[in-house]
Amino acid sequence: MKKLAIVFSLMMLMSSCTQVKIAYVDLEEILKEYEGAVQAEEEMKVKSQQISQQLDQMALPLQQKIQEYQQNKDNLSASARQKQETELMQQQQQFQQQQQMAQQQVQAEGQAMYEKINKEIESFLADYGQSKGYTYILGSSVQTKTVLYGEESLDITDAVIEALNSDYEPEAPATELTEENLTAPEATPETTPVN
Repeated sequence: MKKLAIVFSLMMLMSSCTQVKIAYVDLEEILKEYEGAVQAEEEMKVKSQQISQQLDQMALPLQQKIQEYQQNKDNLSASARQKQETELMQQQQQFQQQQQMAQQQVQAEGQAMYEKINKEIESFLADYGQSKGYTYILGSSVQTKTVLYGEESLDITDAVIEALNSDYEPEAPATELTEENLTAPEATPETTPVN
């Protein structure tokens, strides 16, 4: 009987040593509350506003030329009118290319920043999980719904956000976009009339 009790005790001890420790986090909440993600989002908003303002400034001369053309087109000969329309279309196309390039640049930078933030969070969670003895830390969001149900005691989102933010060191903002960054290649003329 003593031997059976000792074997049972050893089995209990071994099973407790190999116990799986699981927790989960709400990834959307982490992205909303993580200072690094908040700073990145603010930087992208500022950059987007800067580009929008630069494009608005670049569009003013073209808008003025189009207005002048509209006012004076009745006084022009057919060949002069055609020449001005062609020039205005080329300028309009160049501007549209600049707009597209700027939008693509902002999207690419936003995607790169999002990927960087995700890698930071994943790396932090791996270190955090190891330091706290977790076997698994599951992530859930509205899109993934990895955790359909979990006890409140297993939700470590707030603790992770607190630790992540205390570990966060702000970076200097990225370089500012200038008008040179928005310059498009030479446009080819189209036959679409200018409005």
